Amino acid sequence: MNKINVQDFKGMIRSGCANLENHSAEINTLNVFPVPDGDTGTNMSMTFTNGYNEAMKCNSDSISDVAKAFSRGLLMGARGNSGVITSQIFRGFYQHIDGKDEIEVQDVAQAFENGARVAYKAIMKPVEGTILTVIREASWYANNDYEKEPFDLNTYFDKLCTYSAESLERTPDYLPVLKEVGVVDSGGAGLLKILEGFRSYLQGNPVDFMEKKEEVETNPALMLENEEFGYCTEFIIRLDENIAKTFDEKILKKKLTDMGGESLVVVKDDDLCKVHVHTLKPGDALNIGQRYGEFIKLKIENMQEQHSTIIANAKEEAKPVKEEKVEEPVKKEKKAPQKYGIVAVAAGEGVTQLFYDLGADVVVSGGQTMNPSTEDFVKVINDLDHCSNVFIFPNNSNIILAARQTQTVLSERNIFVMETKSIQAGLSAVGMFNKEGDVADNINELNEVIANVDASSVTYAIKDTSYEGVEVKEGDYIAIANKGIIASGKDRKEVVFRLLDRLFRNKEKDLITVIVGEDKNDEEVKAIEDYIAEKSDLECEIIDGGQPVYSYLIGLE
Repeated sequence: MNKINVQDFKGMIRSGCANLENHSAEINTLNVFPVPDGDTGTNMSMTFTNGYNEAMKCNSDSISDVAKAFSRGLLMGARGNSGVITSQIFRGFYQHIDGKDEIEVQDVAQAFENGARVAYKAIMKPVEGTILTVIREASWYANNDYEKEPFDLNTYFDKLCTYSAESLERTPDYLPVLKEVGVVDSGGAGLLKILEGFRSYLQGNPVDFMEKKEEVETNPALMLENEEFGYCTEFIIRLDENIAKTFDEKILKKKLTDMGGESLVVVKDDDLCKVHVHTLKPGDALNIGQRYGEFIKLKIENMQEQHSTIIANAKEEAKPVKEEKVEEPVKKEKKAPQKYGIVAVAAGEGVTQLFYDLGADVVVSGGQTMNPSTEDFVKVINDLDHCSNVFIFPNNSNIILAARQTQTVLSERNIFVMETKSIQAGLSAVGMFNKEGDVADNINELNEVIANVDASSVTYAIKDTSYEGVEVKEGDYIAIANKGIIASGKDRKEVVFRLLDRLFRNKEKDLITVIVGEDKNDEEVKAIEDYIAEKSDLECEIIDGGQPVYSYLIGLE
């Protein structure tokens, strides 16, 4: 085979997508830390699936047009660092074959080399021993062989896959941490699965999805029972002067719970109280709230209606498209101009609410194991069209690249991505944001705040490993600080204490914040608070974050 036409190209994309998805769980396990947040396989699969879907929608007979749609889909669907790099590889691929209806071996070889160059340029500080190394080495060796003695497409992809596999095996030589824990780079492993899927198609054995499901069935919203829906009710009350003095959040929470309220958050700040509750009877919730004071803001959204709309839209996508009368678009309510818009990423109801309380305009759901895509950021920033400047706080190192891609997609907007690599740093930064200050001053001051936060965490191990002398067994609780595992054991409280002992050595800090996860134990939290008071002079703040995966997120500043 010497040429690839549109149908072949689409077949290769589908086969590569299926092979990646079928091995995504396996790729997730190639995590340096044995924690339950390995998500490279999931991120790359979701990224590639978005590109695949866009490519399939393109009805052009030109490979250039399909490759453009594929590249755009990857760009918008990019999740996590490996997903972003994958999108850049195929962006470079498309750039090289732009204008071609069919492509030959030389086109493919040079396109992958260009993909490697584009991906390297897109990353501010490229790291060797990653997916970048694999695509650079493999594409160079395969193209070099072709230039010496031309061969057909099957031979080219044989060589590309062989060189990719060899490069992947060498990644631990570039990154000692990979060698120490006995894994290869997960992003590089994902890329190899894509290329092997391409090769399988060209060999006449296309990879199919192991478990093909209808889109309607896989939509998470459709899996929820109707009774989980109702009205998302939010309001802010200015408490009556006499009530504010003796106001007890627990009493209000109990009243709202007794009336059937769920997903409940009640936060008091001086004379204001903010309430978020899901209920089938929003009027009852408002009646309870009004007993405490006057509403200064309220919002009620019908989640059942949203659910029904999702179902209708998902089912409609499966039907043939019919020509319908175009309705007059609903005019969007114009919002008052703002100098700044703040977008933060968070998981956990308590953490999310705290970001809103600190001044965030939008909180994108996400974090470890559920990295938002570039398109997720684009959508919320488009909704902030009344804001002259938008600041994004990714709050996770694996989300920063996807956030940065919005600066390319929405190049006409003033978008600034702060490198918050943890929830702890994000909360401190958003809390210090000066909405009246200059952009440059905010950036400088926020960078100082971010640099001053030491972030650590406690979670559990999903496999046995050894890291820098710390032996970890599957099921152990582990404490992570300064990008390393510093304690491991069966008793979570003791692991937390050992982490705290390490943190107490830093005498330059004066505030410690403990964000408690969704698996909280009240007695344990009290013991930790007492331990901090007894063993240190640090001012301590306990936050009920409700975050998944991590039992405790601890910030020191």
